[in-house]
Amino acid sequence: MDWQTDILGEDFAACPFQTTGPDGVERTATLVRHIPASGAGSAPRRAVLFLHGWSDYFFNEELAEFWTGQGFVFFALDMHNHGRSLRPGAHGGYVADLADYDAEITAAIGIIESLVPKGAAPPPVTLMGHSTGGLIAALWASRHPGRAAELVLDSPWLEMHGSPAVRRAARAMVEPLARFRPESVIRLPERSFYWRSISSAAEGEWVLDDNYRPPRAFPVRAGWLSAVLAGQSRVERGLDIDVPILVLISGASANGMFWKESMRRTDAVLDVNTIALRALSLGRTVTLERIDGALHDVFLSAPRVRADAYARLARWIRAYATDDGGQK
Repeated sequence: MDWQTDILGEDFAACPFQTTGPDGVERTATLVRHIPASGAGSAPRRAVLFLHGWSDYFFNEELAEFWTGQGFVFFALDMHNHGRSLRPGAHGGYVADLADYDAEITAAIGIIESLVPKGAAPPPVTLMGHSTGGLIAALWASRHPGRAAELVLDSPWLEMHGSPAVRRAARAMVEPLARFRPESVIRLPERSFYWRSISSAAEGEWVLDDNYRPPRAFPVRAGWLSAVLAGQSRVERGLDIDVPILVLISGASANGMFWKESMRRTDAVLDVNTIALRALSLGRTVTLERIDGALHDVFLSAPRVRADAYARLARWIRAYATDDGGQK
């Protein structure tokens, strides 16, 4: 593997790699690793792999530092057609089937397991996903039982806004187009309210690269939307994931066509009450944490709010993932 210093600086390394999906198509993904100078020579007992949301990439250094502080080695995957893995001429964010991500997630975990010293047991891997990445992580865990030790989902996009009826109606409308013209763009109102709440170029505190995360997101294509709707339908039927699952969401949602101040302290993307109910379909052991004042990405919220989220996550890690300082 060819690890190079990452765009986030000396504490991070990145490695692009190729995998071939079930459709026979070769795709490029990029694995990012946090390597703090203070612990570069240590052999962590556990690992975590983070999956970003749609139209996104990994940039949250604080999240990596948190997991490192909990005794994990932190990895993030920029999935194909996103962020570090986006190639010229490719449709940003596009996928025709969420299962097309399976090969790169499985390969990333294989790379993580290969990094342990010779003769040592590979570390258990916690899979973490945000938004669409949370949906992808849950579906992968369901299709690959026993590979992930735990599942942590940050505002996972488990259901459409409103109700399952909205999803069913949308699926009925989009499927004919997805079947015959999957890469055609569906014209929807463009909103950048969430980007406005997090980007330091607007009213947030996070430095974002617009080439990796466009303010108005990638164009919505029929095949991609059909893939998401199919994944959500699968969740509705029940995934029966047999590892502990933590779902973190905001305490409230704010929606609409115009900016309002409440979007600074709510989820301006998803219906959190719908997500809370759908989370019960994920598996046998599901913990739900509702974070008052949180944004769509709980860990990009205001400092006080995300400190609360990190405290709740740390408590869950102690209860379900670690014992005696990191030994499961």
